[in-house]
Amino acid sequence: MENKAPSRVEIAVIGGTGLESLLKGTKQIRIGTPYGLPPLIHTGEVQGRSVAFLPRHGLDHTVPPHKVNYRGSICALHRLGVERIVATNAVGAVNLGFRPGDLVVPHDLIDFSKQRSSTFYDDAPVTHVDFSQPYCPEVRALLITKAKETSLTVRDQAIYVCTEGPRFETPAEIRMFRALGCDVVGMTGVPEAVLARELGMCYAALCFVSNMAAGIGQRITSREVTELSESVGPKIAEVLDGVIRHLPQERSCLCSSSIEESRVGEAKKC
Repeated sequence: MENKAPSRVEIAVIGGTGLESLLKGTKQIRIGTPYGLPPLIHTGEVQGRSVAFLPRHGLDHTVPPHKVNYRGSICALHRLGVERIVATNAVGAVNLGFRPGDLVVPHDLIDFSKQRSSTFYDDAPVTHVDFSQPYCPEVRALLITKAKETSLTVRDQAIYVCTEGPRFETPAEIRMFRALGCDVVGMTGVPEAVLARELGMCYAALCFVSNMAAGIGQRITSREVTELSESVGPKIAEVLDGVIRHLPQERSCLCSSSIEESRVGEAKKC
């Protein structure tokens, strides 16, 4: 393991253990932040492009979703120079038309988390970040294109609702989420997307449906979720590889400029 950060890293993938196999010449580094230490970060290359992989739950999946150090993770990636983040998430289907094994590229989100530190701006300068497009449209478009090249069903319009966890939701909560227009439910999509936007980083998510949500299917077990994750994993890796290879060098979205228009006062960095 190295403590010294490598030269600038372009792209980051946040997800489950195993995706680090995408990278060639992998090194493990530890990046300190004002918000504590995030998990070990793997850095390497994909087709000559510098990429970081961050396992949000730790290398052995030991950190539950409500205890993930989201601020530390996003801050560390920012310090590496990362401008674009592609996150992967296992989700439950709230939409009755979605099925386990589907790939989902959400376009909007609703936050029902309760006790997470969800901003870098607890103090001055007061910052009201624009979140009318929670996910980067440029990265989203490429995710959709590459996902549709697989044999899996792809849902390219979906509202993601984030709950606190670590318990699964009740049937009544799922009925409420469906009434609000939500399509999938997960426990890790917020505040990652918010924090990335606050630092001017592009962020988009590739989700896969691991189960039907409570009250729709049978009883949910972590074992079933894990088994489906393992079967869909190679397809997700295929999509991520294609996205990394085909992202343009220069960004054409507004993610990097939106934060400058949101501050009242001097800039703050992690």
